[in-house]
Amino acid sequence: MKVKAVTALAVTVLATTMVTASASAETQDALGCGWRSAWSQPNADHAGTRAVPGPINSATVRHLRTAWTVPIKAPTDRWPGGYATTPVVANGVVYTQDLDSNVYAIDLRTGRQLWTKMYQSWTNGPNGVAVADGVVLGATLTDVFGLDARTGREIWRHKIVRNASEGIDMAPGVHKGTVYISTIPSFLHGGTAAGAVGVLWAIDVRTGRTKWKWNTVPEGLWGRPDLNSGGGLWYPPTFDERGDLYVAVANPNPFLGTDEFPWGSSRPGSNLYSNSVVKLDSRTGRVVWHNQLAPHGVYDWDLQNSPTLATVRGRDVVITSGKTGYVYMLDRRTGKLLWKTPVGIHNGHDNDNLLAMAGKLDQLPKLPVTVYPGVLGGVAAPGAVDRSATYVAVNNMPATWANQNVPDIPPLTSGSGEVVALDLASGRVKWTYPVGSSPYGGTSLTNDLVFTTTFDGDVHAVNTRTGKLAWRVRLPGTSNSPVAISGDTLLAASGWPQNAQEKAEIVAYRIDWGKTGISPSKCW
Repeated sequence: MKVKAVTALAVTVLATTMVTASASAETQDALGCGWRSAWSQPNADHAGTRAVPGPINSATVRHLRTAWTVPIKAPTDRWPGGYATTPVVANGVVYTQDLDSNVYAIDLRTGRQLWTKMYQSWTNGPNGVAVADGVVLGATLTDVFGLDARTGREIWRHKIVRNASEGIDMAPGVHKGTVYISTIPSFLHGGTAAGAVGVLWAIDVRTGRTKWKWNTVPEGLWGRPDLNSGGGLWYPPTFDERGDLYVAVANPNPFLGTDEFPWGSSRPGSNLYSNSVVKLDSRTGRVVWHNQLAPHGVYDWDLQNSPTLATVRGRDVVITSGKTGYVYMLDRRTGKLLWKTPVGIHNGHDNDNLLAMAGKLDQLPKLPVTVYPGVLGGVAAPGAVDRSATYVAVNNMPATWANQNVPDIPPLTSGSGEVVALDLASGRVKWTYPVGSSPYGGTSLTNDLVFTTTFDGDVHAVNTRTGKLAWRVRLPGTSNSPVAISGDTLLAASGWPQNAQEKAEIVAYRIDWGKTGISPSKCW
């Protein structure tokens, strides 16, 4: 092995050891061998950084080899396939969920399936599980549940949706004995989801008892509950040192509108708290502050991605993104917007929502109109953050609105995109790495590498300093889910086979230490 690669690995191990002193208790290895870089939350940690340390870096990534595969049990012949989640790792076990709500416990080292809890409750995701206090937390389309992490036995289960217009399609957040999960308007049963109100629930991890709940939009749905709906969470909250939580709320409906009420005119006004970042008191669910970043949404541009907490030049901040095609930074104490940066393709419709809210319908485009970002475009999944930058995966796919009701979307195989690195202090774009297929999997980070998956089934590892490709591997089939990283192992999945040759599998890639010429630490 070249001396340069050995040196790079040594620097990484040293940096990992230095970071240990400031690590929270939940990330310490109980065996006393230093940092344990398990991906312990749906977004890696409570701050939602989607970043962990470990031995995978630009010097070792080329030595990743397939360690094991596990078949995905959910049917894959419906939209959007059988799998769309980020696994979590706790005590050497991978916990994950497919789009039939089935939960898997897999030994991280061997790939042996320890147990599977079958629910067969289809949701279009992105779903997933979290683990706390020996309990695996998750949801079906209608119910939230807690499972014994060792056996998969169901400890408690409660239905939280109120009607067929509501559903659940998110991985929960969990912190200090409370699990947080939200309903959202659901179109899985057809119809318009009229009357659906997104509700965030705070539930006791051990008992399933409800502590509080918060309506993300008003029960009256801006005067037309027979027609309107909105709100809810796609992705889990994040948590600060006090335990207070930060959520990003999805958009209002109908979008664009209806023939009778075009451009969302059935829901006048800004439609709080849709498309908002909201800080909530964890004890009561009280709103501490909110910032609505896209009032009166019209193009199905959700502000759906989990807020990420960071500190920039001594200032505590919140970073988020969404299908609006923007990345935003806010002050964590006040909610004030510090910067926003467009990413990907925009074609002049970013302020159409404001024209619609003001009733200036004559200034809005005549239909049909093709819009970038489209309903599957912009930043479709959460980004990752390190000390200097945030990294987002952007999908450049348009939508054509021929009428007020249903957009035309190009074939999913026609999409393309890019990974974009933005300077945390300024929001300035540092580099752009283009990909030839839609990156629906968001980004994940370790050391000097940011990973994403693309719809064509590739996993990309990009150097965070240069924006250049460091490694790429082809999964057994099409992918629309992110990767997780735990120690020397990278977890990815092909969840939506497009032909008979492709497979729906969870795949673990692990450093082949024999090829590196280095003996791994017992911590890995």
